[in-house]
Amino acid sequence: MKVLRGLSGIVAGGTVVLAATVVGAAIMGVRREFPGPGGVAVAWHVTAALGVLAAQILADRRQGFAAFLGYLVVFGIAGYLLWAQWWN
Repeated sequence: MKVLRGLSGIVAGGTVVLAATVVGAAIMGVRREFPGPGGVAVAWHVTAALGVLAAQILADRRQGFAAFLGYLVVFGIAGYLLWAQWWN
């Protein structure tokens, strides 16, 4: 379970960094007047980052099957964000 906890923490951190990068790119796009990620992409990334953080925090505070489900939620949200916003 420690390996799963660590791996989901890395995924959660990566999702937050990705969201911050997309927000930064949107801000730079507006300031420098070039097309960047739109409001929909920013909303997707920020919402996913908040959801992943909430799931990770709740899973870290639980034990057993509840923690396992929380870690699966982290992987699910991050995977869906990557699929829907980057690969699709």
